[in-house]
Amino acid sequence: MGLTLLTACKKDKEETPETVTTEDTIATPLTLSFGNKMYREKSKLPGKEPVTYVSIDVPEAVGEGPAADSINNKLFHVVRSIVYFGEKPTNAKSYKELMDSFIGSYDSFKKQYPDEDLPWEAKIKGTIDYQNDSIINIKLNNYMFTGGAHGYEGNRSLLFDAKTGQSLTRKDIFKDEKGFTALAEKKFREKFKIPAGKNINATGLFFPNDKFILPEAIFFTEDGLLLYYNAVEVGSFADGTKELLIPYSEATPYLK
Repeated sequence: MGLTLLTACKKDKEETPETVTTEDTIATPLTLSFGNKMYREKSKLPGKEPVTYVSIDVPEAVGEGPAADSINNKLFHVVRSIVYFGEKPTNAKSYKELMDSFIGSYDSFKKQYPDEDLPWEAKIKGTIDYQNDSIINIKLNNYMFTGGAHGYEGNRSLLFDAKTGQSLTRKDIFKDEKGFTALAEKKFREKFKIPAGKNINATGLFFPNDKFILPEAIFFTEDGLLLYYNAVEVGSFADGTKELLIPYSEATPYLK
């Protein structure tokens, strides 16, 4: 797997209240390019500001062949797995249906409990954080609040084959995941000062079964692989996120 970073021009976009496709594109192999889609919806129930709302900004792949559809479908399904209220995600077939479902859940809740004044929030911001001739890495930052003491913010890493648009798993990235995990644990212990010979949770972390694991989110960056543990993934909410950067000079032997 090559790790040569393609240079690309990215421009900040102003938010607008309706769906917008930007004209700026980022070139990728096989005529694949990216615009940006913005979706906005809010509750229309009478009341004071702020009101319950949904804000979704995601890259949109455009190009010939199935690659663009593969990326766009994966993005939608991941967003759908985040933006919902209840025991399981909805069966929404579009971003509009997804937003309507979330707003509808709030409206029903508000009618049942009219004294509840806190508005709900659902925010998704997708960015192309890394790309080369082999990989496209999209970061999905998400924030959800549907009542309670606080909301939850997290980042997800979506990896795609730059030529086919197919979603990549760890098995597609690592040729020696076990070896890489051992390297990551060593560097994690060094950074977060976990004494040698002590269990990984000795300093108050919550790794499952007291065993080091790689995070759900692994990002490709210009300088190396970023291991990103979201809040409450391996620690308490108060501990916040934990990050560990492993330079390519150390990571490359374990990559395909």
